[in-house]
Amino acid sequence: MIIACPYCAAVQELPSLPPRTVARCRRCEGILEQTAGRSITAAFALSLATFLMLIPAYALPFLSFSKLGFSAETRLGSGVVTLFQQRELLLAFGVLLFGILLPLTRFGLLSASLGAVRFGHRPYWLPQAFRWATALDLWAMPDVFLLACIVGYNRLGPYLPLHIHAGGYCFLAAALLSMITHASLDRRTVWRAIPVERPQVSPGGPHLCCLTCDLLLPMELDGRRCPRCRSRVHARKPDAMIRTAALVIAGYLFYLPANVFPMSTMVWFGGREGHTVFWGIMKLVQASLLPLAALIFFTSIMLPVLKLLGMTWCLLSVRRRSRRHLVTKTKVYRLLDDMGRWSNMDPFTVSIFAPLVQFQPIVSIHASVGSTFFFSVVTLSMLASHWFDPRLMWDAAGQTQEVPPGREAEAGGALHSTA
Repeated sequence: MIIACPYCAAVQELPSLPPRTVARCRRCEGILEQTAGRSITAAFALSLATFLMLIPAYALPFLSFSKLGFSAETRLGSGVVTLFQQRELLLAFGVLLFGILLPLTRFGLLSASLGAVRFGHRPYWLPQAFRWATALDLWAMPDVFLLACIVGYNRLGPYLPLHIHAGGYCFLAAALLSMITHASLDRRTVWRAIPVERPQVSPGGPHLCCLTCDLLLPMELDGRRCPRCRSRVHARKPDAMIRTAALVIAGYLFYLPANVFPMSTMVWFGGREGHTVFWGIMKLVQASLLPLAALIFFTSIMLPVLKLLGMTWCLLSVRRRSRRHLVTKTKVYRLLDDMGRWSNMDPFTVSIFAPLVQFQPIVSIHASVGSTFFFSVVTLSMLASHWFDPRLMWDAAGQTQEVPPGREAEAGGALHSTA
């Protein structure tokens, strides 16, 4: 199979790989395909189990407590209702979308498409279903939501005797299974199993690559639909520089208020106390939960600004037509694109423990403006990396045939390494 690397545009031949093999791009060293620990059968079973566990996780009671005559019981969707009641509409919509609707949609589509491939069926809806399932991988966040649950449990645990119910255990299983599903699936192996009538691409002629299914196409299809996955294809992402720059600038503007304004506010007997991200970290340090405090410091404080700085570096590379550190910049882009979603942990945490403490006028917890700013920063940075086209860095540098030293003779192939 002839493909063009989605990160550096190098055209390479990618043959069928034997088990326990990794194929890497000769130019940017990105993984093109991986069979080590990957299996369509295992991915199908895990995806289906995740989907089935999510249903009771959303329907059954999640957490509860009872103390001094006060009691409360929540479900996973309780935080969304509370946030809507507190008029934090953007955060409520984000929690509903990323934490509940998209995970259920993703694993439903993924189970259906992998099941069809596994049992040899090729229905007309298969390419579109798998395309949407892979596109939602970045935005469906049960794993991030699980980590937020752990943080919220540790924050409230010293003050409230929390009890985990069946919904909580089902969600724990679903989130863990979702991470294993992600690790066991190689999307290019699935696309190989979906037949398509390949358009002829003349050797050395102009071409473009579908970023969804990696099908190499003639330039005449620019702006049209891919014949396999039906996504719209372009030689380069339209207006990638303008969109990315606008999103990065907006992210910088929102970053400071996201960390200065409180994420949540506790109200008791008329008094108010705001809790910022740093306050939450200090509480964990005081509770001797240093690993968890370090994790939140990295994901909530460091990672958003590192992602904005990394995207700025990539933008400047294109603007200045830099030929330096292209492989490093591409690796940084891939890393930040994968990790940026974990910064949503703190806004999710607010949605988890706020419904448990609603006893007006005695005491209640409210989401504050900082949580909306913080959620906006994370979403803007994720959209920035999604709309940026790393191939522009290689285009601007004129490095159409650049490969690592000592591998020039293999620049047109794929690097195979047996694990």
